Order: sequence, then structure tokens, then C-alpha cells
Amino acid sequence: MIANLNERTHFENRHNAPSQTDIDTMLQTIGVDSLDHLIDETVPQNIRRKGKLNLPTALDEFSYFHAMKETANQNKVFKSFIGMGYYGCVTPAVIQRNILENPGWYTAYTPYQAEIAQGRLEALINFQTTVSDLTGMEIANASLLDEGTAAAEAMTMLFALRKKEKKSATKYFVDQNVLPQTLDVLKTRATPLNIELEIGDYTKADLSAPAYFGVMVQYPNAQGNVQDYTTLFAKAKENQVKIVAAADLLSLTLLTPPGEWGADVVVGTTQRFGVPMSFGGPHAAFFATKEENKRSLPGRIIGVSVDRHGKKAYRMALQTREQHIRREKATSNICTAQVLLGVMAGAYAVYHGPEGLERIAKRVHGLAKLADKYIQKLGFKQNNDTFFDTLDLEVDPGLIEKIKIEAEAKKINFNYFVENHILIAFDETHTLSDLLDIISVFQKYSEVIVDTDQVTTAADAVTIAFDSVFQRESAYLTHEVFHKHRSEHEMLRYLKYLENKDLSLAHSMISLGSCTMKLNATSEMIPITWPEFAMIHPFAPAFQTRGYMHIIEDLTKWLSEITDFHTVSLQPNSGAQGEYAGLLVIRAYQESIGQAHRNVTIIPSSAHGTNPASAVMAGNKVVIVQCDAQGNIDVADLKTKAEEHKDNLSSLMITYPSTHGVFEESVTEICDIIHQNGGQVYMDGANMNAQVGLTSPGIIGADVCHLNLHKTFAIPHGGGGPGIGPIGVAEHLAPFLPGNPLIQVAEDEAITAVSSAPFGSAGVLAISYAYIAMMGPEGLENATKLAILNANYIKARLETEFNILYSGKNGRCAHEMIVDCRSFKESGIEVEDIAKRLMDYGFHAPTVSFPVAGTLMIEPTESESKEELDRFCDALLSIREEIRQIEIGQADKEDNVLKNAPHTADHSLSDDWDHAYSRGEAVYPIAYLRNNKFWPSVGRVDNAYGDRNLYCSCIPTEAYS
Repeated sequence: MIANLNERTHFENRHNAPSQTDIDTMLQTIGVDSLDHLIDETVPQNIRRKGKLNLPTALDEFSYFHAMKETANQNKVFKSFIGMGYYGCVTPAVIQRNILENPGWYTAYTPYQAEIAQGRLEALINFQTTVSDLTGMEIANASLLDEGTAAAEAMTMLFALRKKEKKSATKYFVDQNVLPQTLDVLKTRATPLNIELEIGDYTKADLSAPAYFGVMVQYPNAQGNVQDYTTLFAKAKENQVKIVAAADLLSLTLLTPPGEWGADVVVGTTQRFGVPMSFGGPHAAFFATKEENKRSLPGRIIGVSVDRHGKKAYRMALQTREQHIRREKATSNICTAQVLLGVMAGAYAVYHGPEGLERIAKRVHGLAKLADKYIQKLGFKQNNDTFFDTLDLEVDPGLIEKIKIEAEAKKINFNYFVENHILIAFDETHTLSDLLDIISVFQKYSEVIVDTDQVTTAADAVTIAFDSVFQRESAYLTHEVFHKHRSEHEMLRYLKYLENKDLSLAHSMISLGSCTMKLNATSEMIPITWPEFAMIHPFAPAFQTRGYMHIIEDLTKWLSEITDFHTVSLQPNSGAQGEYAGLLVIRAYQESIGQAHRNVTIIPSSAHGTNPASAVMAGNKVVIVQCDAQGNIDVADLKTKAEEHKDNLSSLMITYPSTHGVFEESVTEICDIIHQNGGQVYMDGANMNAQVGLTSPGIIGADVCHLNLHKTFAIPHGGGGPGIGPIGVAEHLAPFLPGNPLIQVAEDEAITAVSSAPFGSAGVLAISYAYIAMMGPEGLENATKLAILNANYIKARLETEFNILYSGKNGRCAHEMIVDCRSFKESGIEVEDIAKRLMDYGFHAPTVSFPVAGTLMIEPTESESKEELDRFCDALLSIREEIRQIEIGQADKEDNVLKNAPHTADHSLSDDWDHAYSRGEAVYPIAYLRNNKFWPSVGRVDNAYGDRNLYCSCIPTEAYS
């Protein structure tokens, strides 16, 4: 017996599920003699990578944790008083452990299949109710990416909603005291759409001019001042100018909500509702508006409907607004939310309730009041007459650096971004001890002495009162859910009650084509909640963020190597935002070489719906190129259209492998055609999981590509967000990558920001960093090979009973395939029936009706074992037999297991079972279910009812009965 003392278990063997025995068996089923043989038959030789990825050798999990601790220790956790939309907060441990750190929550997918997502949907209803109640608005969506992009969405929504008499109005007035990072994102979004931003003092805005369609203010503003906007709002109403207010949600427990002043839209972030700062994100932004705008509201809305048995059920409402249907007619390309963080923020409101939130707000405001009193006593001028949490001190320029040194010696960060001013923003984490430290910093430069005992005594009874115009009088969070869960036991049980209604990767494979629901390994997830990462402000001094910068620099280098691009920007915080950023970078480059007139984007008819929406948002016209009978881009049609538009051709947007799940042989020719006609090639990286280590966007000939770190690079989907969509670019595009107004992150020719934080959702970058570090070059390449193997194995098992729509020249699919279900319509079975029936077998449906209506797109990933693949195939083959029973007349065409799926425990145990099939056939159609049954909590949801009777807030408990 021999032991190798240098060997530890390779992480690759934990992530890549099939064993060598399984691989051999699957290859035999497919009909090839080796994995390399399969890859050679699948990936065209002319685009294959010649050498191996130049990445560090893989770390085992133990070594990775040791290295990550050293990296984390390079960050310095100071007490943050920086504010600017990012605040320290206390994440209740019951929420951190049972939501943020719980795979039952973070591995779930977007709730398109409502029947197995009722927990998340209820949690999001809590979020929407929290937002609409606190803002004083009628309706809120289920979160957006961050405050800056929410503000931009508000501007573009109001621009699209201009009434007839305002159709020629193009001016949008933004108060100069809106957060600077928000202003930058507004500039980015306004320019391509020819919206003219006017930034100035709101008190001097002449809204009677017909050119204005909207106005935006911050409440409290960027300096922390709470201003009376009633006159401005009245002026705006008189002149049919729409109003957007960016508001601090915690402050609205004490301050009059903008909705009561007449705002049309209220936006902001819920970050301080229990979500760590994490160097900028991910955080759930909010967007609340009037009900009359519900059909134009960006993102997702969760609404209440009923299931087939009349039971109340939640669902994603008004789905026809989504970009994948509206495409180039869309006014937004939003296709994701920040669900996991929205769930946390909603849970924070549930746990604390209105009394708890008010208590937290009073403590925050009280600390600021005491600080104001005693710092002014020390002789410093404080400019904010009315404030919630932030003081604005005018300080002699010669003193600022001295105060900064003194504060940093006490591990305190103030805000020094306004010249000759120091801003101090208080939050939930701050204590009386912190206040005394602040007073001691300023006392060093004053002749006055403050008695600390006097401060301590004063802290026992701080009067909280605002002028009547600011003092909130209206009730909020009156629904019972915000009053029932005060003890941790009750909260724990409520969170588990919700979690148990949802199917996630903790239950079974989620085979969504184009979504890559792979393993989100525990070792990748653990560091994100370490204080050294979670408690860092995005605008903290550079010497405190070296650990983050180490991760960012390495990840940038590694992703550049994987894509064969010059460099990468990590700022875009969703795939769709990456598309938008990539097109803007192309636009900036073309402007720099005197070709600003180029404004045509060619897009295949099979493309993701975000592609045309992003192109329109970037100011481009969309030209559709057709696909041939095999699902490939029609090269002749592409060539014709490229030549027809060569004088104005900006770009081609292409997904590779194609949206049809095939490595198109003509891809390099396609790129050449675009380049020959003066355009740039944008590659959608949604299918990058089939490229890593085998080929790359750079090899293929693309100029820019976004990467979905929440797909290929192991960041979890979180029930519909977080996501990260960084872009890799060729060298000529690198100078134009997005910047930030406060932190130097890009070159001088950088475009303005696409998201609020300098590095987007930096808090979850450590997950992808860990994935690459522990997989290493061989592990990553093997992951790609096994993703292709698993897909072709499923194809081989299913194609005897189902028509697989597209394949490559050797009959192989890439990492996903499309199963054609349209022929079943003759027997009355729709693809939706198959999707719902899969729930009875314990599976989430594959992608339904995209990119081809009436089909299922299946992607298994490399993380699923042969056993799980077989279980899934067995389920689909069993469903095929159930369809056959209908086809031959042995099962009723209307009353059958598919049409009535999914079957709930409640209905299956009821006394009024009157179906033409047995209860056993309904709920135990296959043997494994008797030992491991996942029960959908509601029957099939009535979508049409929900849209006709739109209701998007918490419903009373008795309504469920």
C-alpha cells in the first residue's frame, strides 16, 4: 500500500460530475470511441485553440481557502462614514445563514415556472410591498440592478411615455446634487437616445419651457440635505413634466415619502436593508411608480393570480412586456433582477417590521443629530439644515488632510469627495463609541473641550422631530407578514416555509438551455460573507481594498486569457448590461476614427431577445439576418445585408455556439464579412460554457464579447439575480471601456459608467475567481468537454422518441439542444403541458419556446452525473409515453396527466378526485419518486387571470383559503 503525500483531492473531480466509467458508457451510447473524438466531431478544427490555457495550476480546496484568507487580509475593514448610497448594515444572522448562505435560495432559477417558485415569489411580493409602502407609490417591481441603472430606466421610461403634447420634448432636468455615480449612468443612457440632460440647481429650473419632459431629484440629496421639493413638484405637474425622486428607503420610515408629494417614479437601493456593501454589490435597486405606468415598468413584477383549483398563487405578471418578446421594440433590455438580494431586503423588513425599521432609523438619525450638535460646538460649520443621516462640514482646506490622517488612525473613513468639505454619513452599524471617536478627531483641531459624559447622557434621550413638511404621518407595512415574525424561531420557520416551496439545484438538475445552471460550489461561496469582503465600501481608499484589487487584477488577466482578448471590464452587472456596454464601446471607437455615422447592427433572427433591445438602446437600427433550414446564419443573406449597409454598418451581434446549440462552421467567414464592410463583431457570451479551453471569441474573430459569470463561471443565479456580465475587448477597443466618476478604473477615453459601482457587483467576483483558481487550465477545458458530452448523451437517449431540431454537420450538438414538441399539438399537447408535467417528476422544465416556439432547449452542464442525466431522460421518455397514450386514444384528450399537471399533494389527497387516471399515475409515474418526491405547492397558475386582475402586494392570509 502506497500513499502519495503530495496529492490532495482535485476540485475538478468535485465539479465535473461524470466518472471515467460513466464517460466510457456515455461515449458508447453516443457512438464514438473517445471524448476527444466527440469534440473533434463537434467543434470546427479551424477555430480550435492550438495550445493550453495559460492559467495558474489548480489549487485544491484547502490550499485555496488558505490563499483566500491571505487575500482577504489585504483588505482593511474601517468604520465607513462615506455614505453616497452605500451603508454599513447588520445582516440578521437568521437571514444570512438561511438565505444568503443557503443553496436552497441561491441556486434557484428565475421564477418562470411559478408553480415550483412560490416561496421566492412570496418573498418578492414582500419586497414589492416594502418598497411601495415606504415610497408612497402604487406599484413596485421586483428589483433592478442598482440605483444608477434604476434612475436611468426611470428616465427612459418617462421619455417613452411622453404624451402627444410633449412628443418633441427631449430635455431631462437633473438636480446637481443627485449622487455622482447616478449622474454618470444617466449620461451614458441619455446620449444614444438623444435625450438632453440638463444638470443644475433645481431651484432655478424653468420647467415651463416646452422642451422638458422630466425632472429628477435626490431625497436626501448627495450632500445629505433633506430639501423641500413641494414647489418643484407642483411646477412640474403644471407643465406636464414627470418627476423622478431617488430616495433613501430607510429615511422614508421618518420622512414624508415622495409619492405623497406627487412623484411619478421613485427609485433607489435597498442595500441598507441587511445587504452587505461588498465593494459595490450586488444590491437590489427598487423602482416604484403609479399603477398607470404598469405596462411600461422595466424589469419584472410579481403579481397575484389563482391556480386551476381557485387557490391564490403568485406569478411573474405582464410577461409580454419582457424584452425577449418585444425585441427591437423594447424600451429596456432588462432581463434580470437582483432577486437574492431583494429577498434579503424583503426578509429584513419582515423580521424588523415597521417598529423595528423606525427604531433603526431613529438611532441612525439620533447619532447624526448628536454629532451635529457637538461638532458645531467644536467650531466647525455644518451646512445641512435638515438631514437624516449625513452631515456636510465646511472645513479649512489645510485641515482636511490632518483630519483624514487622524480619522484613519482610528480606522474611520469620512467622505472627502466634495472639495473643502467633509461628509459624515451614519448607519445602522455605528455606536455611541464611534460618535465619541469622531468627536475626538475634530476636537484635536478645536480649542473647545467636549465632555464625553455629557454626550453619553444626551444619547439616552435624543428628540427626533422634523418640520411638518418632512415628518411622515402615513402608516406603512401594515400587512400581517410584517408583524408576525419577531422571534428568530418564527423567522427561521417562515424562511424554511418559503424555501420548501421552491425547486432548486439542491433538489435536481435544472436543464435550462442558454442558462447554464451548473454547480455553485460551497467553497466558492463561503468567502463572500467574510467581513473582509462584505464590509468594504466601493469608494474606500485604495490602501484598504488591496485584497479586492488582487482578485480583480487576477480575474481580469485570467478572463483575458480565456477569451483571447486584450483586457476585460468587470463593471457591467448583468449579461444584458454587458451587451449594452460592448455596443457603446464599439460606438466610442468608431467615433474616435471619424465614423460616428455607423449605426446599423445586424442580428440573426435566432438571437437572444436582449440583443436587439440592447442595440436600440445604444442608438442603433436593427437589421435582421435570416437562418437557414439547419438553424445556421444564412451567410448569403448576411453578405447581402452587410454590403447593403456597409456605409453605416456598426456591428454584428452573434451568439456562439449558436442559439440553436450548434458550432456554425462558417463563423470565421461571418466575422470576415462584417470586418470587410467596416463593422465590428460583438459576440454574446451566453454559450461560453462550450468554448472555454477549446476555442475563444478572440480566435473566432470577435472584437468584443460579454461573459455571463453567473453561467459559465459558477456565480449562482440566485433565483433570478445576481448576475455579472463583464466584457472582453480587442486592443483597439480597450481605451473606451467604462469608467467611474469617483474612482480611476479605466483610460482617459473611457465611456461614462454603465453601472453605479466602479467594478459592478464586485462582492461576488470571488466566486468566479475561486472557480478558475481551483479548476485550473485542465479542469476548465475538461468542464467544456464534459458539458458537450452530457448534452450529446441526452441527445442520443432522446432522439429515438423526440425530434432534435438542429445539429452540426456530424450530427452533434454543442452544449445544448432543442427538442421539437410541435408535432404533439395534433393530440392537443402543448410544450407548456410537458413543462408542467416535468414538475410531477421533480424537475424544472428546460427553456420553453426559445429560440423556437413549441420547443424545449436543454442544457445539462458538466456538473451533472450520468445518474442524474438518466433520471431526467427517463422522465422525458415517460412523458413521451404518456403523450402516446393520448395519441392512440387510451388517455382522454382533455382529462390527462399532462393537461392537469402539476399535481399538488392537496389535490391528490382530496375527496373529490374525479380524473380518468389514478392518483398514483399522477404523482408517482416513475419509481424513484416514491423515495424522493418534490411537491409543487400550487396547481397550474392562470396567467391570463393574473394579468386581468393585476395585484402586486401582499395578500391577507385568509385569501389563501
